[in-house]
Amino acid sequence: MLKNLIISNYALIENLEIDFPAGLVIITGETGAGKSILMGALSLLLGNKAESDTLINQEKNCVVEALFSYSQDREMVDLLESEGIERTGELILRRVITPAGKSRSFVNDQPVSLQFLKSISGKIIDIHAQHQHLLLGDSRFQLSVLDSYAGNGGVLKEYQEVFSELAERERELATLRKKISEQEEENDYNKFQLEQLKSAKLREGELEELEEEYKILSNAEEIKGTLSFISTLLESEELSVLRNLKEAASSSVKISQNFSPAAEYAKRIESCRIELKDIHQEVGLMTEKIIVSPERITLVEERISDIYKLLNKHHLASVSGLIELMDNLEQKINKTGSERDDVERLQRERDLLNKRRGDAADLLHKRREAVLKAFSESVRDSVRELEMPYAEFFAKLSKRETYCETGNTSVSLMFSANREIEPRELGKVASGGELSRIMLCLKAILAKGSGMPTMIFDEIDTGVSGRIADKMGRLINDMAGEMQIFAITHLPQIASKGDCHLLVYKESDKAKGTRTLIKRIEGEERIEEIARMLSGTRTTEAALANAEELLRN
Repeated sequence: MLKNLIISNYALIENLEIDFPAGLVIITGETGAGKSILMGALSLLLGNKAESDTLINQEKNCVVEALFSYSQDREMVDLLESEGIERTGELILRRVITPAGKSRSFVNDQPVSLQFLKSISGKIIDIHAQHQHLLLGDSRFQLSVLDSYAGNGGVLKEYQEVFSELAERERELATLRKKISEQEEENDYNKFQLEQLKSAKLREGELEELEEEYKILSNAEEIKGTLSFISTLLESEELSVLRNLKEAASSSVKISQNFSPAAEYAKRIESCRIELKDIHQEVGLMTEKIIVSPERITLVEERISDIYKLLNKHHLASVSGLIELMDNLEQKINKTGSERDDVERLQRERDLLNKRRGDAADLLHKRREAVLKAFSESVRDSVRELEMPYAEFFAKLSKRETYCETGNTSVSLMFSANREIEPRELGKVASGGELSRIMLCLKAILAKGSGMPTMIFDEIDTGVSGRIADKMGRLINDMAGEMQIFAITHLPQIASKGDCHLLVYKESDKAKGTRTLIKRIEGEERIEEIARMLSGTRTTEAALANAEELLRN
């Protein structure tokens, strides 16, 4: 229940703090006194949009804070634990609006998202705003009342979990299929690319080898002639460096017995001779290997050109990059096969969830059918109590081919206020006053089924008066025996019910301007307020007597 409310710097409310009791709380006030401002401030705690122009002082924050007590049911416990909020049996909800229009939300002094604030407040308070009777034409609202009567909360939650999981699988499947389709289009191109690369028979270091070979082939005649000349210089009939070195080494050995340094000369000369002999042999072999071949040059040129074409096409710098690309293309092509396995797995999961959804929807439908007659009679009897003795009311169920978050059931509420008129769809035949009475009866069912601790009726009595208003007041008072009810009303028959009566009023002065205030009234003050509601601008003795009579009853 709502135990305390603090509002500061909101519309015409500068500073307001008030405590609320359990049971029925009546709120009255002249038109324009600020009752709607009070509801606007409370709606901020339900996550409604905040506007900076509602701030009185544009240099200060607007703050709305409410203290609630709550029952620690499993759903509420899970919700609080999801945000790491300590469970104490009480909740302080706070919304802060800055002059810049920015909003911050808190639960028990812990910052939370606006969505979380909505989730929490939606479980502890329900505001029936003016003109909300338009919901009576909404099939979702109609179904929610029937589910509340049937106690389908747990079954509906299980169905919705399966429904959401199935929707997620469908999204995953659609995404994966689209990806595979795109990959298949890409794979045709990838296969062509891969085939082209494979047919090139590339190998690491090939380009460098080809370029080296091309340099040699392009200069083969010059290289071959130069090598032959070197070979001749080292060993020829006319001049042989190798034979001369051999003789020099031999001569050095001969004199080494008498001239010791000559032994060292002999070693060094022999070393040079051996090295030059190796060079002579290698030069000879290379001379034989080097060929002058225009045909080979052409082949090498073409191969180098083919490799560079592939490099340029794929914007790569080396053959190793092309080989890596080839491996990647193969992996991409093969990956489609594994993703097809994922499709099959998701299809199996989807089919299983589809069956579970169907079973859960069937269970919901059967439970709704089981209470349909009792629900229709209960609402009909409640409506007849509110001065519609010949009213007929019943709910019709039908199954749809498609599923939504509430199952595959459609419901239509049928109504007739007069004995001779066949019941038709509620939203099309009921007058404003009739809609108000029917909505009150349905809200009473909703409140019991949902376990909502606090409900606010903002002029639910629109379009009714006299005995009807009195009976609506009694019904609201009965509801207050099981939950906390706030009734904002212009009707004295309803205002006279309950023990707590709050008056919303305005005060004006030159320094502060006009301000909205609220106070609890009792005794003579309450009698005068109800008399004002009875007689209008001038309070008469008859109105005062009538007000006393209403309060006694």
